[in-house]
Amino acid sequence: MRRDRNAARGQVHRLTLESRILAGNLLGDDPVRELHVYTPAGHDGRGLPLLVDLVGFTGSGMSHTNWRPFTENVPERLDRLIAAGAMGPVVAAFPDCYSRLGGNQYINSAAIGRYEDYLVDEVLPFVERHFACGGDGRRAVFGKSSGGYGAIMHGLRRADVWAAFACHSGDMAFELCYLGDVPKVLNELAKHGSSIETFMRHFETAPKPTEAEMSVINLLAMAASYDPDPDPDSGAYLGIRLPVDLHTGELIQERWENWLAWDPALLVERHADSLRRLKGIYIDCGDHDQFALHFGSRRVHRELERLGIAHTYEEFADDHSAVDYRMDRSLPFLEKALRG
Repeated sequence: MRRDRNAARGQVHRLTLESRILAGNLLGDDPVRELHVYTPAGHDGRGLPLLVDLVGFTGSGMSHTNWRPFTENVPERLDRLIAAGAMGPVVAAFPDCYSRLGGNQYINSAAIGRYEDYLVDEVLPFVERHFACGGDGRRAVFGKSSGGYGAIMHGLRRADVWAAFACHSGDMAFELCYLGDVPKVLNELAKHGSSIETFMRHFETAPKPTEAEMSVINLLAMAASYDPDPDPDSGAYLGIRLPVDLHTGELIQERWENWLAWDPALLVERHADSLRRLKGIYIDCGDHDQFALHFGSRRVHRELERLGIAHTYEEFADDHSAVDYRMDRSLPFLEKALRG
């Protein structure tokens, strides 16, 4: 729904990208993906900076270009911000990274697929060739929740590719945002003989997933992201193994350490040199996020301050839900950073 009906309307191009990198993934997900790309009114994209939108869990790029009631989708938001002079014109790409497990964390996983490589080695070249946009020093990545996690992880690890990132309410401080769901998840799995395979067969045929079942699928997706086991002889269905004893709930320390190796709250110092190369770092989170993500965001902010790494950090009076309005802060920030 357009909030500024006088703003010149950009165009959303609906393209198709056949991925070599995602072909043959363990989940059997289709490697042929729809890819939406926004160009602003009066521009074909040539010479403009490129923003890449990573959506949250259970979403796809198409969910951010679709019509929405009572609020804007991202192209409409960009139209308004550009028309108001809050930011300059940009190209924005909306890749579809949905998976059988409800999404992914935009990193390479032997279970879900090599989504970091997909974004960097296929989506970016495809969009930049097609629209003559972006390029070195002219690319930024942004997202919320799992998308915010993907954005900060790409910023931490791939300053050779990205020049800036914005992380809204990204997953971090894993012991706070994930482990609280373990008892509920194990109780739900127990209804299916504590078998991930039996649960998945139920979940994929059920007419409507319950809230408890969605908690299970979320934790299974995180396990497949951070600690996959693709060995067909291991018995891990779809490469998924949880970091806890399925009967007692006790942490399996070796597996949990594999998760922690991907926790942004623990990675800032290790990747400090990479972060210093970026033109812009933006992080925000609601001050009572129901997944406790504000605590991890505060840790990252504290580490960035301690290391003297320039960044913008903001907390706002809200929780995790329906906070796309925060893009009014991050999108102009990113465009300005890329222009500098």
